[in-house]
Amino acid sequence: MPNVVPHIKDYLQAQEPKAPHMKDSPVFYRNLEEALDARRAEQNLIVFRDFNECVDFSSNDFLSLATSGLLRMAFFDELARHPNFRLGATSSRLLDGNSSYMETVEAEVAAFHNAEDCIIVNSGYEANGAIYTAIPRPGDAIVYDELVHASTHDGMKNSLALTKVSFRHNDVDSLEETLVYIRDTQPLIQKGERSVIISVESVYSMDGDVCPLKEFVEIAKEVFPRGNAQFVVDEAHGTGVVGHQGAGLVQELGLEKEIAIRMHTFGKALASNGACVLSNNTVKTMLINFARGVIYTTAPSFLVLAGIRSGYNLLKADITKHAQDRVQYLVKLFFKTITEHPAYERAAETGILRVPLAEGWESRPFVTQVVPFWTKPHQNLFLVFHLQMAKYCAYPIDFPVVPKGAPRVRCVFHNHNTDEEVIGLASTLYAWAQEMLDIEDGKVASSIPVAARQAFAWTAEDETNGTNGTNGNGVTA
Repeated sequence: MPNVVPHIKDYLQAQEPKAPHMKDSPVFYRNLEEALDARRAEQNLIVFRDFNECVDFSSNDFLSLATSGLLRMAFFDELARHPNFRLGATSSRLLDGNSSYMETVEAEVAAFHNAEDCIIVNSGYEANGAIYTAIPRPGDAIVYDELVHASTHDGMKNSLALTKVSFRHNDVDSLEETLVYIRDTQPLIQKGERSVIISVESVYSMDGDVCPLKEFVEIAKEVFPRGNAQFVVDEAHGTGVVGHQGAGLVQELGLEKEIAIRMHTFGKALASNGACVLSNNTVKTMLINFARGVIYTTAPSFLVLAGIRSGYNLLKADITKHAQDRVQYLVKLFFKTITEHPAYERAAETGILRVPLAEGWESRPFVTQVVPFWTKPHQNLFLVFHLQMAKYCAYPIDFPVVPKGAPRVRCVFHNHNTDEEVIGLASTLYAWAQEMLDIEDGKVASSIPVAARQAFAWTAEDETNGTNGTNGNGVTA
């Protein structure tokens, strides 16, 4: 029996409704389970999983700094240079949590990114919360790409800017229309007395596509020639993988002076923890004084800072260049393999399996490590069962992580993936696609693919044996 079986069974069992069986439980817990049952009904209750036996096409260890041990060695070297380090930060940074070491690391990160200043915080979520709660002033407006991260949305909820308007994802015309609307309906902004803050990401985490940042900057200048339209760029998925030495999209395009605020995270390609906000000193001072996520939390510890510094030392020494280049090679190998498959066009046309980023990949200056596979509604779970039983680690992505009606399986490529694994992934995808095409053509009796039938059978077997599993989809295998 494959090692993934317990994980798949646990996942399906977790999707079974619980509230109806809790009539004698306190209403407090029953109401919570009712909220969870709404997720279970859509088969997307989140549970923790551990698929160490599977080929990694899911983690954020893009450059393999965590799995290779490369960062660990650099980290130990950094600790050896500071043998008397203090283990914990002990306090908020505004009290006793600051240190000369932290300020040195911030200065080095700022210099690497050609930024005036830098502040390091505990996570990308905290960084975005700090930016959007502290920086927009009353009367300002926020214009944001419709697919920005949840942390940006949460930050905007607590912003002093009351006007918040989205534009269509990566759409230059939509951004222009939105900016013109803001200009024409907000007199103080039109006069140049208030600002428009434009929120985008360099690489979008669930779509893998790249922001047309240069075009966006040009449009903003045209609509607001007074310079009161400023950008915030989330570089979480560009850090380490995009541009020279992995410095990110902004630097790759030479737009450092055009972007007011950049946010880089350290928990993905750099295999550490935390994040930073790059800006001028005015913005940093605002964050220190007005960002509750900076003020009311313990400062990053020495160990976190040493991990960050070690990662940047690897970037600066070009030690990660081979890893960057290999990710580019592997993604292009995947695109080439999958688009040459005989079933590719029909699978895409029918919506059974679409890989939007594979369309026109040859003409792009670079590809990204995030590649989503789009399926028909509810079929992304079937695809995940198929991949996991073939020992490929990937997960279904559904609402609210992505918009309703846009289910997918998110795949991430890494330096440590082999050519054989990438080609095998493509072959496994199209074995599933061909099976789904055969089902659609009526060539097989069941409407459920083999891997999903097997998964449901395992849970049904548990139910028969008196354990907690049932067919999570209500499907007879």
